[in-house]
Amino acid sequence: MGEWLYLIIGIAVLVVATTAGLLASGRRKTPPAPRDTTGVISSTTTQAPPGTSAEAPVETPLEAPAAPLVERPEGTASRLVRLRQRLAGSQGALGRGLLALLSRDRLDEDTWESIEDTLLTADIGVAPTQELVDRLRSRLRTEGSQADARAVLREELLTLVDPSMDRRLQVSGADGQPGVVLVVGVNGAGKTTTVGKIGRILVAEGRTVVMGAADTFRAAAVEQLVTWGERVGVDVVRGPEGTDPASVAFEAVKEGSARGVDTVLVDTAGRLQNKAGLMDELGKVKRVIEKQAPVTEVLLVLDATTGQNGLIQARVFSEVVDVTGIVLTKLDGSAKGGIVVAVQRELGVPVKLVGLGEGADDLAPFDAEAFVDALLG
Repeated sequence: MGEWLYLIIGIAVLVVATTAGLLASGRRKTPPAPRDTTGVISSTTTQAPPGTSAEAPVETPLEAPAAPLVERPEGTASRLVRLRQRLAGSQGALGRGLLALLSRDRLDEDTWESIEDTLLTADIGVAPTQELVDRLRSRLRTEGSQADARAVLREELLTLVDPSMDRRLQVSGADGQPGVVLVVGVNGAGKTTTVGKIGRILVAEGRTVVMGAADTFRAAAVEQLVTWGERVGVDVVRGPEGTDPASVAFEAVKEGSARGVDTVLVDTAGRLQNKAGLMDELGKVKRVIEKQAPVTEVLLVLDATTGQNGLIQARVFSEVVDVTGIVLTKLDGSAKGGIVVAVQRELGVPVKLVGLGEGADDLAPFDAEAFVDALLG
């Protein structure tokens, strides 16, 4: 009986000792370091650096946000490749239709009337169409069965488009002044976008550029141009909404001259060609700019899908600001590529740039041979 009593007492002592040890161990554990809501780790157990209080937390600073990257626009070579590809897709039907008619065994009057209709439908214009048909009839009659219809058509179309026209952009000034490019056009033709895309072309060529947001009646146009500039590191001169457009254009050229940039691009408000007051204001913008530096290029932006209506616009704008070059936008979305011929005949100035899509670099220098080859597939 005494042995059992001693055994029970021993077991009880062992249980009490074990429990006390576990409780003491739990009290000695260190709680984990708390994480604050800003993403910085704070620790009260980390050893403090020399000269600081042991209680002061050691913080790991957050990384600064990276600066926005400036895009590198495409060069001219890759743009010309896209020019051929896009035009072949949109304009090929015209060439195929003409070749199918010219390849008939017998070219009778009905066939020549069909050829004329095809050309007129493509917006080439009445006078250029008659000239082309007359030359084709003469050559095919003279050369007879030896004539290669495709080669003859290519040569005559190329003559019509006129590869001898100087299509270089005049973006350089004289005597240390910047070149000044004034971009004009009606609402909705893609004018502000075109200014941004021209800026990209110039940057790709290594030129320094300042852009002037003189379309001051549309805040969206100003913001759009600023965005285009930021993407390629080009500054935009702007004013409050409703500011006199001529004053913004003046300040843009003044800023470009002071900084010694190569080119100043000036966007203008979209003018309605039948509003005499607005057109007069556009003439004022040009006159005010030229108090600082000569305007070296006036580009008229036309929507290729408007067809013959574009010729009316071209005529009125040329009377006000002496247009020196044409930019045809949305040419990839129109099967009426003959507008190239018609507008050149109307103004006597060349198509210098063509828009081929919505992409940032979908604006290319116009190349007469590439255009004609695209027509013929």
